[in-house]
Amino acid sequence: MNSNKTGIITMCRKAGKLAVGMDMVKKNCAEGKACAVFITTDISDKSFKEVRFTCAKFSVKLYRLDMTMDDMWYGLGKKAGVIAMTDGGFAKSCAKGLEQIETDPDEFDI
Repeated sequence: MNSNKTGIITMCRKAGKLAVGMDMVKKNCAEGKACAVFITTDISDKSFKEVRFTCAKFSVKLYRLDMTMDDMWYGLGKKAGVIAMTDGGFAKSCAKGLEQIETDPDEFDI
């Protein structure tokens, strides 16, 4: 687990700029509030496809964290495979050093 990323995620949550879980992430993407979406390494294939579709549809950057859902649970106190940051500074800091996952709208016929 990357303690630096956990610290950024925790600070983001305390600042009220973190959406946790699929429903909240989709809502924030649709409302144009999400600056970036992050997934864990052990997210299910179905959830991964749903997140990629949402990010493609609303043009939100998607990244994979070097964390599992259990790591997320340890850091946040809530088990989740997907989070969205609604603050550009936190999103940029957390995305640093992570590879962006391609989300092509043409793949989903959006």
